[in-house]
Amino acid sequence: MFKNVIMYRIAPGWSLTAEEVEARLQDNHFVECGASQEKSVGWIEPRGEAHGPLLEVVAGQWILKLMTEARALPASVVNRKAQERVAQIEASTGRKPGKKETRDLKDDIRLELLPMAFTKQSSTRVWIDRETHLLVTDAGSQARADELITLLVQGLPDLALSLIDTKISPSAAMADWLVTMEAPPGFSVDRECELKAADESKAVVRYARHRLDTDEVKQHIEGGKMPTRLALTWNDRVSFVLTEGLQLKKLAFLDVVFEGASKGKDDGFDADVAIATGELQKALPALLEALGGELAPA
Repeated sequence: MFKNVIMYRIAPGWSLTAEEVEARLQDNHFVECGASQEKSVGWIEPRGEAHGPLLEVVAGQWILKLMTEARALPASVVNRKAQERVAQIEASTGRKPGKKETRDLKDDIRLELLPMAFTKQSSTRVWIDRETHLLVTDAGSQARADELITLLVQGLPDLALSLIDTKISPSAAMADWLVTMEAPPGFSVDRECELKAADESKAVVRYARHRLDTDEVKQHIEGGKMPTRLALTWNDRVSFVLTEGLQLKKLAFLDVVFEGASKGKDDGFDADVAIATGELQKALPALLEALGGELAPA
């Protein structure tokens, strides 16, 4: 259900109902790229059923899904075609096109080639917990999350969101856990880590499938390299890699979470949502507490 986590806090006062949100999402339903369109973004059915709702409500939790489609048109192809056109103009007229004319040529070539370009689709899920005023997206990058949040705020009246921040920076907390060899309550440190120097060298040390409770790791930190990624597991139920930007990567729910769970007639969608949101409703507050608690939005 989720592979990544970026957390936002919903400002008090937002009161749209599920029905009202559904109607607003329909205004920006996903439509595939047209022949001369480079990119298309819109909401699709989270359950994957055509003509289904764009907002699914499972055990009080709201689930949305954003689809992005882009045409892959390599800049190198456009540049090569433009150089050929410039050469043709020089050969036939004896003059070399200026910068503006060259830019116009590239624009024309891009429009000519777009209908032949392959399209690539990617989707991003959103989970809204109205009770705790929490919004979570599984965007793989902050840039993708920013695009999604902008679309949400523009489409849903009075929705105000702020990235969750903590009193202790993730980097400082991860450094403490590694140096003291003591994880916060309920968590264990796993076998993956990235350390990066803050000086001009920008030196990076990465550990994969490697013990981290060693003097070598401590010496790197004492030498000025700070953790930017650290693998953790919460209560033997949820594993992830915490980043310096308070993002969770490689999120995975461990086998014990699925014991006794069964897929129903919905192909497991409701069960997957209930399990993922149920575990994260406990794991995320525990992580924020381990980082000193949440900072109030500025």
